[in-house]
Amino acid sequence: MFETSHSPEVVAPDGGFRARHALLKRLADVVSLPASRINAFERAVTGDLLVEMLRLASPEDRRRVAARLAPLAEVPNALVRILLRDDPAIAGLLIEQCASLTDADLVACARDATSAHRLLIAGRRSLSEVVTETLLGFGEWDVTEAVLRNSTARLSQTAIESVVSLSRQESQLCGPALKRPELRPSGAYVMFWWCGPEERRTILQRFAVSREVMQEVSEDIFVMAAAETWQDPVSRKALQFIERRQRNRGAIAKSPYEGLEEAVAAAAAHGLNREVASEIAYLSGIKPITGAKIMGDPGGEPLAILCKATGLGKGDLTNLWRSMRRPETAEDGTVHPAWARVQITYDMLAVDRAQTVLRYWNWSLSSALTPVLLRAIRDGEEDSLVDYTTPERAAILALADSFSR
Repeated sequence: MFETSHSPEVVAPDGGFRARHALLKRLADVVSLPASRINAFERAVTGDLLVEMLRLASPEDRRRVAARLAPLAEVPNALVRILLRDDPAIAGLLIEQCASLTDADLVACARDATSAHRLLIAGRRSLSEVVTETLLGFGEWDVTEAVLRNSTARLSQTAIESVVSLSRQESQLCGPALKRPELRPSGAYVMFWWCGPEERRTILQRFAVSREVMQEVSEDIFVMAAAETWQDPVSRKALQFIERRQRNRGAIAKSPYEGLEEAVAAAAAHGLNREVASEIAYLSGIKPITGAKIMGDPGGEPLAILCKATGLGKGDLTNLWRSMRRPETAEDGTVHPAWARVQITYDMLAVDRAQTVLRYWNWSLSSALTPVLLRAIRDGEEDSLVDYTTPERAAILALADSFSR
């Protein structure tokens, strides 16, 4: 911000020094001349002189100069630097109207000025990935929301990942983030865990994709992998994500229950304990940590996804809901809102799409859990996710709350 001297020699009385006002206007007019009237060096020298005068000018004088320069196709860099760091009301004239500002100008302003300046930049048209990444790097929810609502701004995947991370603490960002075209299923699936009911519905409608194309192009690969006795862990993990079958046949052979339905029925009859919950997870083809996250979710929608993906019927869904001692009716006798949402979720999803969501959760919540990652989760390192892979980042974000309890 500019510091204006209060000495009687510098500060103008009411109405100001006429000569100063006139000279500021004339110099601004010179800077505004077209290239046919003034060359680049003359413009630069005039700009330098104008900068020195602006340092001691009143806010109103600086505002007038900023308004005069905002429409220009070329503004001397020294003037840009000083005006972009002025009070937001003055800097905003350039930020909002000056088309000649470069990414470097905007990034420097974002880094050196205030949150109010960053909020103004966030609303500017046609922001590039470089600028939005700088803005989002400050982790300010209001600036982030303004960027997300700016339909002309472009976001990099790094920026989108930072939004997904920030949305865990700032839930008001979930809705705008889900409308961004840059958001990918990986980010939406992990956001699901802390989104509200309507946002969860949006995620399932928009991002619960089919694996049909992958299944078609890899059909013969299953035969090849089987001939190699599934020795390659890389292709085995990918094919497990692609395949149509969800239940774990190997787990059924070792289970004390005849199948998944019997395990769910036992849970309904005797209550859901850790052993039965782990058995249900194994039979469903997921890891116990994924099953625990699903069954511990307060909203309940993941339970519907689990049942739909594994081919369980609505009666089995009811049994599983009851085994967890979840309410089915509200105090007024109507269907409890949470139970109603769970049933709607079950009905709206196709089996293949439910499997995609479930398998991504299982992949990100279990396959990526190395000892180093587990330490990162326990130590709360979700703010430094750049060194992790996509499933590892998803695991850190989704499981961080569980480890903090």
